Amino acid sequence: MFTLRTILLLLASNVFMTFAWYGHLKIKNFPLWQVILLSWGIAFFEYCLMVPANRIGYMKAGLSGFQLKIIQEAITLLVFIGFAVFFLKEKPELKYLISFGFLIGAVYFAFKK
Repeated sequence: MFTLRTILLLLASNVFMTFAWYGHLKIKNFPLWQVILLSWGIAFFEYCLMVPANRIGYMKAGLSGFQLKIIQEAITLLVFIGFAVFFLKEKPELKYLISFGFLIGAVYFAFKK
């Protein structure tokens, strides 16, 4: 239960962070300082989800710091693929999908008993 809650919070936090980091690429007419402030404003909500996710995962689900980071990176890539395809209108190339597959392999080995 706590592991699922951790994963869902990490998923939601990564949606916010992806928009904070890359959403501004579609906003071409704003000065850089405004884009930075906008990104920081979005990132605030990411932190409101990421910090509880990590605390729940570590303290209640029994995940290690390494496992939390590996889960977070895999979720980040999954969220980014959707973001790049649907928001940035980019096509995923085979080399990116293969790279993602290797990272999923890393998740497997991180949790292998």
